Amino acid sequence: MLRLLLILPLLVALPLKAAEQTRVLMDIVDIQGLRENQLVGYGLVVGLSGSGDRSQVRFTSQSVVNMLKQFGVQVDDNTDPKLKNVAAVAVHATVPSLASPGQSIDVTVSSIGDAKSLQGGTLLMTPLRAIDGEVYAIAQGNLVVGGVSASGRNGSSITVNVPTVGTIPNGALLEASISSNFNDNPDIILNLRSPSFKTARNIERSINDMFGPGVARADSHAKVLVHAPKTPSERVTFVSMLEELDIVQGRKVPRIVFNSRTGTVVMGGDVVVRKAAVSHGNLTVTIVESENVSQPNGAYFGNAAGETVVTKDSQVTVEQANKRMFVWEEGVALEEIVKAVNSLGAAPMDLMAILEALNEAGALEAELVVI
Repeated sequence: MLRLLLILPLLVALPLKAAEQTRVLMDIVDIQGLRENQLVGYGLVVGLSGSGDRSQVRFTSQSVVNMLKQFGVQVDDNTDPKLKNVAAVAVHATVPSLASPGQSIDVTVSSIGDAKSLQGGTLLMTPLRAIDGEVYAIAQGNLVVGGVSASGRNGSSITVNVPTVGTIPNGALLEASISSNFNDNPDIILNLRSPSFKTARNIERSINDMFGPGVARADSHAKVLVHAPKTPSERVTFVSMLEELDIVQGRKVPRIVFNSRTGTVVMGGDVVVRKAAVSHGNLTVTIVESENVSQPNGAYFGNAAGETVVTKDSQVTVEQANKRMFVWEEGVALEEIVKAVNSLGAAPMDLMAILEALNEAGALEAELVVI
C-alpha cells in the first residue's frame, strides 16, 4: 500500500513535465553583435514611359541637372528639363550580420515624388549609407514592379496593387563590411526574446551541464552571458553546439492583440477565462428630425391674420437589444470563448469591450495588447 502511495504522486507529476514547452536555444534568443543593419539612399529611376515625376517636383529635375554636369554636359542651373521619364526614389536595403564586401543584397525602391508608376524603370547607380553616414553598398539595376496603373484621357484610371514601389533582387553590392563586436567580446551575450527568469535559469543550467560549471551565468531575466573561446574558428564551433541545445522555456503570459484601427482581434490558443457571467447588449437611440409647413386658410385669400410658419417635428426612439446572460466555466478555452461571443452576434469592437471587462474583473488569464 505504501509503495502504491509513492507511485501515485509520480504519475500525477508526469503530465506536468510533458506539458512543459521545450524549444531550441536559437529560437528563443538573439546573439548580441549578430544583427542586421539598414541602409538607405537617394537615386533616380529612368526609362519610364511618361509615368515619371511631373514638373512641379523640382528636386527631380535638379538631380538630373547635377548628374548631367558630372558627365560633362553643360546645363544651366535655371534650366527646367521638364522630364516625364524620370522619377526620384528612395532606395533601402538590409545587410545581414557579418556580411563581407562583394556580397549582393536585395533592395527596395520607392517613389518620393508624384510618379504614377515605376514599371519598366531602371535605377541608376545609387550609394547606400548607414546611420553613420558612410557608404556601404552601391545599388543599380532593373526594377520588378508588382503593381499596374492605367488612365484614360477623360480622367478615369485604375490601379492594381502599388505601382510606385519595386524591388531589385541582388540589386546592390556591398563595398565595405559593417563592424561587429562578436569576435572581440570575451563573452557571448544571449538576449532573450521573451524575458523570463525561469528561461534564463534553464539556459544557464543547460549550457553548464554540457560544457561545465561557470561557463554560462544568467545576468538578468533578459540576458545570459556565456564565456566563449577567443579564436574565431573555435567560437564558430562553440556557437554551432549551442544552436541545437534544447531549453525548457518558462511560462509565457498569453496575449490578446487588438488592432484599434482595423478592429482585428487575435487571441492565443492558451488564453483561458475564469468562471464569469457575461451579458452584452446594445442601446440604440434614434432621432429623426423633420420640418412641417403650417399655413392657415386665411393666407390663401390675402387675410393678413393668416401667417405661414415652419414647425419642427422630432421623433425619438430608444431600442435595447435583448441579449441573454451566459456563464463561462472555470478554465474555459479559446474555442468556447469564440463560440460564446459569436452567439451574441458581437462585432470586433464589442468583443474587445467584453475582453476588457473580463480583464478588469480579474477573470481573464491573458495580457491585453492594443496596437
